[in-house]
Amino acid sequence: MSVQRAEPIIGRLVVIGLGLIGGSFAKGLRESGACAEVVGFDMDAPSRALAVELGVVDRCAESLQDACRGADVIQLAVPILAMEKLLAQLATLDLGQAVLTDVGSAKGNVVACAAKVFGAMPRRFVPGHPIAGSEQSGVQAAKSTLFRRHKVILTPLADTDPAALGVVDALWRQLGADVEHMEVRHHDEVLAATSHLPHLLAFGLVDSLAKRNENLEIFRYAAGGFRDFTRIAGSDPVMWHDIFLANREAVLHTLDDFRHDLDALRAAVDEGDGHQLLGVFTRARAAREHFSKILARRAYVDVMDSNDLIFVAKPGGKLDGSLRVPGDKSISHRSIMLGSLAEGTTEVEGFLEGEDALATIQAFRDMGVVIEGPQQGKVTVHGVGLRGLQAPPGPLYLGNSGTSMRLLAGLLAAQPFDSVLTGDASLSRRPMNRIAKPLRAMGAVIETAPEGRPPLTIRGGQRLSGMHYAMPMASAQVKSCLLLAGLYAAGETAVTEPAPTRDHTERMLRGFGYPVRIEGATASVEPGHRLSATRIEVPGDISSAAFFLVAASIAEGSDLLLEHVGVNPTRTGVISILKLMGASIELQNLREVGGEPVADIRVRSARLRGIDIPEDLVPLAIDEFPVLFVAASCAEGRTVLRGAEELRVKESDRIQVMADGLQALGVDARPTPDGIVIQGGPIGGGEVWSHGDHRVAMSFSVAALRARSPIRIHDCAAVATSFPNFLALAKQAGMTVGEEDNS
Repeated sequence: MSVQRAEPIIGRLVVIGLGLIGGSFAKGLRESGACAEVVGFDMDAPSRALAVELGVVDRCAESLQDACRGADVIQLAVPILAMEKLLAQLATLDLGQAVLTDVGSAKGNVVACAAKVFGAMPRRFVPGHPIAGSEQSGVQAAKSTLFRRHKVILTPLADTDPAALGVVDALWRQLGADVEHMEVRHHDEVLAATSHLPHLLAFGLVDSLAKRNENLEIFRYAAGGFRDFTRIAGSDPVMWHDIFLANREAVLHTLDDFRHDLDALRAAVDEGDGHQLLGVFTRARAAREHFSKILARRAYVDVMDSNDLIFVAKPGGKLDGSLRVPGDKSISHRSIMLGSLAEGTTEVEGFLEGEDALATIQAFRDMGVVIEGPQQGKVTVHGVGLRGLQAPPGPLYLGNSGTSMRLLAGLLAAQPFDSVLTGDASLSRRPMNRIAKPLRAMGAVIETAPEGRPPLTIRGGQRLSGMHYAMPMASAQVKSCLLLAGLYAAGETAVTEPAPTRDHTERMLRGFGYPVRIEGATASVEPGHRLSATRIEVPGDISSAAFFLVAASIAEGSDLLLEHVGVNPTRTGVISILKLMGASIELQNLREVGGEPVADIRVRSARLRGIDIPEDLVPLAIDEFPVLFVAASCAEGRTVLRGAEELRVKESDRIQVMADGLQALGVDARPTPDGIVIQGGPIGGGEVWSHGDHRVAMSFSVAALRARSPIRIHDCAAVATSFPNFLALAKQAGMTVGEEDNS
């Protein structure tokens, strides 16, 4: 698969060093047409000849001076300790206005060398480092697609020429790379921790064992774990010798931190401190398993394929049988938060193992809480008490989870340490002033990005005072945030909501033994009590069940049973609205589990009719409206929604995104500032875009049941955030939807 042809970005590209990285850079840009001419230079004459023969470059120069003549961009792809000699040679040449860049893994060393030989760091020198490689080496291994979907880190300095930076950035993006910009020192520190230190430890361990008299016995009985851990000790010794010397300052800093942690681990083994060992092992396992998911924005890890993930949903089918949807996300979040702050060990069953809830687990692990699992929905939380959280080692990355960020802000506002809450691109666009402002009124010190958006910086050591807060807009997350802050505030904290919202926080606080007073629309707490560990069984998430409630309602001949679903009255707005539309929904086997009402829900196909949705039901179905819009599209007559302006500040502007998609399918859907008007009618097929919103993607998957031709739904990768096994359950129920096959 070759790189797509493009209009030339520059005239002449010169690549010095035609090994794997330099050769792949040259070959990819040559094939793409991004450069009018690609010239190579290498000290090894056979490599020069082979580069031309294999089509890696247009031609090779016989000398450095000839190669650089007339260059627009010069890529330096030589070993790190050869860089200073090369730069010294370049400093003697007339390079004109050529842009210099490189691929070295120790940027501080490159910058220092360049400043030394040129007298100052050239403004048109853009340091760079691609995070890509191969088991093979040499120009014969050059691969034009080597950098596709791999990170490339550019480390411009304060006075780097913006135009030069733009050119280098564009060349890497032409190769399909995921380009990020980073400060030089930070780059070297991160790389020292994630690449250099592991290699140093692997080399050191193998050498240490090999020097022992009994080394033959040791290696004879070494198992797969030893092989996996020490595999990187087989890397090129000379290359790594050069890297460690070039990046020695950052490596030493990281090594000192590791020695401190290793001493603590030794002490735990010596003292038989199983709790400490369990904390280390559970945190490490979770980090290893989820590094590429919930920590994906940290550099130098495997990243998820950033290509557009497309669902193809086909028309027809009916839903029957029985399903159990994943555990309730809201309850899963809160079980970790309150279990961590409780005294004793909390057992959780039915935990939702989606990225949002896993982000909450990781945040509390980062604050010193030992959490085992999740393992098939089971989580064990070793609580530290209300005052037992520890300062995290860095920002708490919460992925796409608005619930995690808003509720954690309340808990962290009164802790003795500073904290930073950050998230992915989607979460970073969502407003946080509605929690920041009332928390500040309680005495919290919170800094936000412009327009009140993440990241949130929360200053520790503040004394909070309770207050009575009348919420201007109904929001369970704001209410929960303030009640959790109230656990630490002096006096009573009371929250009055303008309309009922989900009350999972209040119910779970009581389940952990913490008194909560409810008087009409006001919930209040006082400090001075404690949380006691308990057992929690998480019911199925009604927000996940909603997709199947609508699907079975609109697909003719359907009869589906959804088992063990939470039917908290503050969450059943979707059922109430569907029933008003004529849906056939029956709650069976009603019971209470851990303070939460649970039922099996039977839903059969029915003729739906359009309605004016009562505004008092809007807060009780706020997350389910995307799929309710699909139900309205299949109903006879007009459906009108008002009072739902909060939908415009979810993972996407759900009103506009759903209206755009429905219109693309031929549905008469007209958005309004606080809602939508939908005229039911036939649904066509075609292309729709979810804009990274999981609920939108799943809603259009449901719409295909009544479509006249298939629906291709773009940007569906976020479905794993809230409903990891949606496609499997949809297929089990009788829907025909899956990922598009791009093979």
